[in-house]
Amino acid sequence: MFLNTVLTRNPALVDAAVALHRSGEIPPDTYVMDLDAVEANAALLAAEAERLGITLWFVAKQFGRNPALIEAVARHIPKYAAIDPPEAHILHASGAQAGNLGHLVQIPHRELPAMLAWRPETVTVFDLANARAVSDAARGLGVVQDVLIRLEGAPGQIYPGQEGGVPLSALEAFAAEVEQFPGVRIAGVTAFPCVLCDPVSGEPRATANFGLAVAARELLAARGHTGLKLSAPSATSMATLPLLAELGATHGEPGHSLTGTTPLHARDPHQPEKPAYVYVSEVAHTLADGRPAIYGGGFYARAGIKDALLPRTGLRLPVQDAPAENIDYYRLLDAPGPGADVQAGDTAVLAFRTQIFVTRSKVAVVAGLSTGAPRLAGLYDSLGRAC
Repeated sequence: MFLNTVLTRNPALVDAAVALHRSGEIPPDTYVMDLDAVEANAALLAAEAERLGITLWFVAKQFGRNPALIEAVARHIPKYAAIDPPEAHILHASGAQAGNLGHLVQIPHRELPAMLAWRPETVTVFDLANARAVSDAARGLGVVQDVLIRLEGAPGQIYPGQEGGVPLSALEAFAAEVEQFPGVRIAGVTAFPCVLCDPVSGEPRATANFGLAVAARELLAARGHTGLKLSAPSATSMATLPLLAELGATHGEPGHSLTGTTPLHARDPHQPEKPAYVYVSEVAHTLADGRPAIYGGGFYARAGIKDALLPRTGLRLPVQDAPAENIDYYRLLDAPGPGADVQAGDTAVLAFRTQIFVTRSKVAVVAGLSTGAPRLAGLYDSLGRAC
């Protein structure tokens, strides 16, 4: 999906990844991350958001909740939106500030006192039970916690496994109840996804969820709530920040734009953010019909994989589809033409959309690419633990 873009925009990253694999410093099934590019992308996004009057909370799941990358991003975007409690703990330990907790996964009630003690800017609540639990935990700490109300998504605009939220039709009654909870203050609304890239053109467009969030904020304002936030996550990037500002969002949540890997980047290599990672595998064996098998572990069902580069010979071979329900022990490539030289142990470089935190991959962080002096700054697992 991104191989052409990364070869055009960041060939030094590919060279560094190949060298690390050939030297044995990294194993197959490793994502190689360009620390300098990630930090440069964060700086770009922060400057544009400031120009437009939007606040950013960054998201770390897609790059493996990696502490080295978190620290680099936080130098420019200090606050984060944590997808779930395990991510929140890593972000907190890495020195970033809590912008929004409970973003996609509600906080287990037993964890609320410890996490609210960090004094997050906001906590997202999906229903009355969770709003009440946040209120009770905040009262125990002697504070009032700002909360964002998550809106139930529009029909056809909800990802399986991410269901939940308050229907717009029930928001008036919901707000009336929450207004009676002494430990929380209604601070705004959020929904997901609010922006998506068109699957054909890659162009970003607001979803119906964005409209629901705008309507919800207006309803809450009519009830007398002031200074209301509207966080509009998904596909936040240099290309979409003007759209967010135009439609009234106060907050964006950049994730894949930090690594230059939104769908728009796959189609337009001239997007401002620089592609910042590749996936390194290795030819494990060759089938009797000539198809090479490369080691898996890092593949993702929505990856949009096209082909793999075998740098020793320069071969580029299409990557065959595989059922999402199967474990990716290996991934098959198309058989090369007659006389092609493919050997077990050959490095394979791929570039595709990922969510590293749901893989079993390693993450290699490379610093110094921007100055021509690359070095391996650290090797981590997919959840940000040093190897």
